[in-house]
Amino acid sequence: MQEISIVVHNKVGLHARPAALFVQIAMAHQSKITVLKGEKIGNAKSILSILALGVNQDDTITIQADGADEGEALEKLAKLIEDNFGECR
Repeated sequence: MQEISIVVHNKVGLHARPAALFVQIAMAHQSKITVLKGEKIGNAKSILSILALGVNQDDTITIQADGADEGEALEKLAKLIEDNFGECR
């Protein structure tokens, strides 16, 4: 299992469109992917689970991946967040 911690700088956090993009990338991988925010844990492949985390701008999340493509999954999810979900900053 691998994990990364990253700050979400998007102005709406992980809500609506950013959450949908996040889940889309997670679903493209075989690994089990989990997102942690504080005491909350969510399944990265479930939009409702991601929205329930309540990730806001400047929150730090931890993404854990376990499986054959865990490294690639974390790399792509981190890039999505670092690129601000394709939006201007």
